[in-house]
Amino acid sequence: MSQTEVQLIKADSVVTADIANSAVTDAKIAALTSSKLTGSLPAISGAALTNLPASGKAHNLVINGAMQVAQRGTSSTVAGYKTVDRFVASWSGQDEAPTQAQVDVASGTTPYTLGFRKAFKITNGNQTSGADASDIIYIEHMIEAQDIANSGWNYTSSSSYITLSFWVKSSVSQDFKGYLRTVDGTSQIYPYSTGTLSANTWTKITKTISGNSNLQFDNNNEAGLQLYLWPYIGTTYTDAGVTENAWASYASGTRTPVSATTWYTTNDATFEITGVQLEVGDSATDFEHRSFSEELNRCQRYCIKHTTVSGSATAYNAHSDGYKWWVPFYPQMRAGPTITSSGGSDGGSNAVFNIAYSDLTGYTARIESTTSSSSEVWFYGATVLAEAEL
Repeated sequence: MSQTEVQLIKADSVVTADIANSAVTDAKIAALTSSKLTGSLPAISGAALTNLPASGKAHNLVINGAMQVAQRGTSSTVAGYKTVDRFVASWSGQDEAPTQAQVDVASGTTPYTLGFRKAFKITNGNQTSGADASDIIYIEHMIEAQDIANSGWNYTSSSSYITLSFWVKSSVSQDFKGYLRTVDGTSQIYPYSTGTLSANTWTKITKTISGNSNLQFDNNNEAGLQLYLWPYIGTTYTDAGVTENAWASYASGTRTPVSATTWYTTNDATFEITGVQLEVGDSATDFEHRSFSEELNRCQRYCIKHTTVSGSATAYNAHSDGYKWWVPFYPQMRAGPTITSSGGSDGGSNAVFNIAYSDLTGYTARIESTTSSSSEVWFYGATVLAEAEL
């Protein structure tokens, strides 16, 4: 075709139907520069975007990942579920007990600018004897097996993914170890590292995790997937040959590669996390911020704290073994809870109050008085704590 003939081609005279499919290749598209993409681009259907939530927003499988709810208290030197709901801090072998706490995220920082106001913090004690092989400090979050089984993750397929993301800050610069562990069937483990953190600097960690044919999640309310992050894990539980970012059979002595001891042997070192999210898909989306009331409701499936519980009874509803009051739990708890009470005063009957659990569906607890006198019996100001943790 001569130059004259090319010049005779009028603007917009070549339409889509004139271009063969084979003429537009991936290589040619890849070579396009941004200067060629001008004007209004056509809308892209959501169906063409794979591995994203259908709503366009994350569905976080982690409960209380923004650390908003702390029903039991905001600080404790006792290991276990003692502060931030759904996150357990455990330790062993310390010279001085660490402190776990719900703390504020400092204004002006990221993640503060992303809407996070609370964090979960561990302050190490003074470990004067050094890092022993069996010493440990870890943070754990457990997810019910049925929540993973019904999440939409095709967990036995290596081409289907979940993504874990969180914000972390350490007062000491070092690399920290963590892993995911399955419970059902033959337990599997997925070790990972944070990479070397800069001291006193919030860092976002993202881990995209493929499925594996060995994974099993039963459709029940028992523990299914455990998320671990270790400020320190002793050599009893580590091995230099452990491969990170891959699934393997769980063994207690080969959980992670060897951990640095710097944080653990630094007196009063601190470690903080917030914004913990686990979602189906091969990339991290914006954190799913939920209201305090919604997050509290989810937490109360595992722990409900009733304060200033009161009740009264007169002769007409006395029983031979004393008086009884029912304390309801809404929402229904995961399982029949362990129930404790504290405080409270009786109404002059000298009654002794105790908790007697009798509803196995997780709906109610029973408070009993040992008196069976005909006079009125009442109590006030009692605190009732029901726990049905995984």
